[in-house]
Amino acid sequence: MKEKKCLLWCIVFFINMSLFAQDFSEGPFSQLIIRGAMLINGNGAPPRGPVDIVVEKNIIKDVVVVGYPGVLIDESKRPRLKPGGKELHAGGMYVLPGFVDMHGHIGGVAQGADSDYVFKLWMAHGVTTVREPSGRGVDWAMKLKRSSEKNEIIAPRIFVYTGFGQGSNTPISTPEMARNWVRENAKKGADGVKFFGATPEIMTAALDENKKLGLRSACHHAQTDVARWNVLHSARAGLTSMEHWYGLPEALFDNKTVQDYPLDYNYQNEQHRFEEAGRLWKQAAKPYSDHWNNVMNELLELDFTLDPTFNIYEASRDLHRARRAEWHETYTLPSLWRFYQPSKISHGSYWHNWGTEQEVAWKENYRLWMIFINEYKNRRGRVTVGSDSGFIFQLYGFAYIRELELLREAGFHPLEVIRSATLNGAEALGYADKIGSVEVGKLADFVIVDENPLQNLKVLYGTGAVRLTEDNEVVRAGGVKYTIKDGIIYDAKKLLADVKRIVEEAKEKEGFSIKQPGIKE
Repeated sequence: MKEKKCLLWCIVFFINMSLFAQDFSEGPFSQLIIRGAMLINGNGAPPRGPVDIVVEKNIIKDVVVVGYPGVLIDESKRPRLKPGGKELHAGGMYVLPGFVDMHGHIGGVAQGADSDYVFKLWMAHGVTTVREPSGRGVDWAMKLKRSSEKNEIIAPRIFVYTGFGQGSNTPISTPEMARNWVRENAKKGADGVKFFGATPEIMTAALDENKKLGLRSACHHAQTDVARWNVLHSARAGLTSMEHWYGLPEALFDNKTVQDYPLDYNYQNEQHRFEEAGRLWKQAAKPYSDHWNNVMNELLELDFTLDPTFNIYEASRDLHRARRAEWHETYTLPSLWRFYQPSKISHGSYWHNWGTEQEVAWKENYRLWMIFINEYKNRRGRVTVGSDSGFIFQLYGFAYIRELELLREAGFHPLEVIRSATLNGAEALGYADKIGSVEVGKLADFVIVDENPLQNLKVLYGTGAVRLTEDNEVVRAGGVKYTIKDGIIYDAKKLLADVKRIVEEAKEKEGFSIKQPGIKE
């Protein structure tokens, strides 16, 4: 009886969600033609246009250059619209491939952020594909993945990387247990595994089994195991990507085997953990030294992917900036704001006594970290874009665009930034034959914005970029106009407006208003 009730509830839920989605979207269509856009195709090529992009049943069928700048388009030479087709007029707009977030947690119980809230923020910022690197469990994530595949819900395409050991009744303590867990994870439909580290024997067995099954992997090399298993060990054993930067400075040590922990350090004290992490890159080999080069070259030879997630640690170098980001007042849930506040319990809320000295150290940490990432890209290494939102004052969607800006700060050309956000992510997922660039034969995933993002990446923020007109009027320019996933057109600004409504209702229910930490009135 309970199973029947659950089934009925699920059917009703998805019918309602499908009807609700119609308020924000159009399609799919037998044919969709995007007319007259400037194209940034994601492979590093410069913009070109105007072009007409022809889509039939979610497949790009043609990309046709239809004219020249400032010259009237000859209508007779444009692709013809078939009966029942849809034209999307995009003259003066820019079309990019759908963005790939390689480190996207689908909300969290502690944050009070449900999937609908998170998905709408992502989709409003052009994110059409997300790799979830460990979340609430493979079964929960797989349900959302399947619903997204069927377009029953408003959601990006989801790749599920289960946290290693998640769902196991007992801790994984032998290589055979590790292999068995990896096999079971694959049977459940997961796309890969997210590791945090383990003993060398267990990591070797798990990565070997995962590779045999043709699945991919990611790892946050936590300090609890990194002294004996760093990024190089993982890459040699078959890991396909690393998250953040943990494990990389340790591979670059040339005069020690562990970081310079203070003798009163406690990993469970997150101020200790993140304060000392901000001093790690200074302990690594100097940029362009022999050891530094040797580590980089070996990772390049292994076709290893770096997913730096610069944005998620940015509060460490400028806490005031992260706390005062303009979107918090409108789009951050009360529960999420509370989660961000200084706490000895909430993960990433390590502001026990954070000040100038910590921020100065982290600024230097970023400088050295960015040198490595930029040079890795220069040597044709794969760098992707991941946001890790929902922690440390970083909000879903908005944080993704901030990550693009930080890659630009690291030295990437704007076209290299876009390639990291699109084609590189698709390659890292093993899905580049389907997404990542605007090419014939690929799926119809696009971002459409009415400003040139190469000139100013801020136009991709939902809040847009600030401009002053000739009449001395302050205006907002940009914001993603349309996000197209699987050939379905989503109105990005309507999605964002609905998030605003969700937050306003939550605030009204609680009588809540955002206050900065320690301020009582």
